[in-house]
Amino acid sequence: MKNIILTGMPGSGKSTIGVLLAKALGYGFVDVDLLIQEREGALLQEILDSRGVEAFLDAEEEAVGTLDCSGCVIAPGGSAMCREGAARHLCSLGSVVYLNVSLEELLRRIRNMSQRGIAMKPGQTLADVLAYRDPIYRRYADLIVDCPSGQDLDQTAQLVRTALQKSGLLR
Repeated sequence: MKNIILTGMPGSGKSTIGVLLAKALGYGFVDVDLLIQEREGALLQEILDSRGVEAFLDAEEEAVGTLDCSGCVIAPGGSAMCREGAARHLCSLGSVVYLNVSLEELLRRIRNMSQRGIAMKPGQTLADVLAYRDPIYRRYADLIVDCPSGQDLDQTAQLVRTALQKSGLLR
């Protein structure tokens, strides 16, 4: 049984939707951010603050590279697809679904930007990060799900499930 990999920006709901989708499908759930924290012995923001963005991306790529599972919904960090090795490994594990959320909705959802553990270079805004990452997410996605603003995460999880079924990616 293949996996479903949810990609998208921080605040797109990968972890929450991932848990809901896993429950609905009878799949396991893997949150890569938690794997990184466990492997590194530090919170994501602590890694970023003490070692910088590139070291964080290295740690994320290493954590992604350890994934070897089936029948799981996987929620990698928003920056995981920014490293070619991590992106290729995730694609090899199953179907990649890009949760496309508008900048306005992301800004509404993310209230703790400085504590969130977002791989951003000094001076970058969330708009800058989205502009850089959106084409990357699209390149690797098997399916793009546009997530309407204001929709609750249960509804979005159902939207993703329906889109997976219609696309034939869910068997």
